[in-house]
Amino acid sequence: MDFDLQPSLKNDLITVIPLKDEDFDSLYAVASDPLIWEQHPNKDRYKKSVFETFFKGAIESRSAFIVYDNITGEVVGSSRFYDFEENNSIVVGYTFIGRKFWGKGYNASLKKLMLDYAFQLVDKVILHIGATNFRSQKAAEKLGAVKISEIEIAYYGEAIKWNFVYQIEKDKWQSKLDAI
Repeated sequence: MDFDLQPSLKNDLITVIPLKDEDFDSLYAVASDPLIWEQHPNKDRYKKSVFETFFKGAIESRSAFIVYDNITGEVVGSSRFYDFEENNSIVVGYTFIGRKFWGKGYNASLKKLMLDYAFQLVDKVILHIGATNFRSQKAAEKLGAVKISEIEIAYYGEAIKWNFVYQIEKDKWQSKLDAI
């Protein structure tokens, strides 16, 4: 089975579909909130010129998604897969969720869809999280992710930033799901 880096995924709460050029305005409407980025390594991503670089990288990756609320049809946010290593690992990242969706299960729902899909083909899912992004670190730990290292990462068109590397192993993910 080949790993499609841009599948369409859906559950009761959200629909995750491949990001397209024409999604810029609706996704930027969510991303333009400075508070989304206050703990993120790139705190200026709410600025249109900075978000344009982020969005260009997302489109060029051919692995980015736009996330919609199934009831309202509103844009919830975005995420993507990257750095796929056949049968071993893939990274899930570049995730952001609009503030009106925080604390309501949207991030966990998105990650569950992406992890369930990824674990059909890989043994580990990696998350790169900014060293000062405490909300995302806590959310990753709730999913059962474990911090395994610290690295410097230069995201597409951006300066190098300090990140923590979290990992979720397939067997531990399945155990966590069984316990729910």
